[in-house]
Amino acid sequence: MCDCETGANRPGGMTRRQFIKSVIAAGVVSFSGSLFAGPAGAGPKATSGGVERLLTLNVNGQQRRVDVMPNETLAQTLRGKLGLTGLKIGCDRAECGACTVLIDDVPQYSCSLLTHSVRGRKILTVEGLARADGTLHPLQRGALEEQAFQCGYCAPGFLLATLGYLKTNPAPTRQELAHGISGNLCRCQDYDKILTGLMRGAAYMREG
Repeated sequence: MCDCETGANRPGGMTRRQFIKSVIAAGVVSFSGSLFAGPAGAGPKATSGGVERLLTLNVNGQQRRVDVMPNETLAQTLRGKLGLTGLKIGCDRAECGACTVLIDDVPQYSCSLLTHSVRGRKILTVEGLARADGTLHPLQRGALEEQAFQCGYCAPGFLLATLGYLKTNPAPTRQELAHGISGNLCRCQDYDKILTGLMRGAAYMREG
């Protein structure tokens, strides 16, 4: 006989309907807890078998000491632990370029680099572009004057990718620069204005 409305053989004398509701509710709480575990870019939580190690990173010309998990990406460390939130995480799978930083002057997607792999190397984020007195970097000046970016989410990645490219080709044509930073995407898709601003910034860099 169905025990749908009786408490027979159920924990605490619950009916079948009450028991099923309690299981569903528990599942929803568990799922929402993992879904909203923390802000984007926060470092991963410790798991069994994972132990944080104290590392020293060279970030924007400063030695920064930070505890890092073995599976922690550089983007997570920079944003979640060092507070460098100018770095943006877009796709989190090395496709959009929003998280681009310079590693020894070479553009890299920080979402695809493990933090421990860049010990002893020079890391530059967008926070390290302007001078200590607040003077903007030439690339920042060019982008600002041309109003190159709309929402600005992709701007840090574009600026650093451009700076890295200009170290190999200081006087590119517009087409060469477009090709050189083609690994960066803009969700607003205003690439013409972005290139105009970056080309102006490159000219400012050549002027010194």
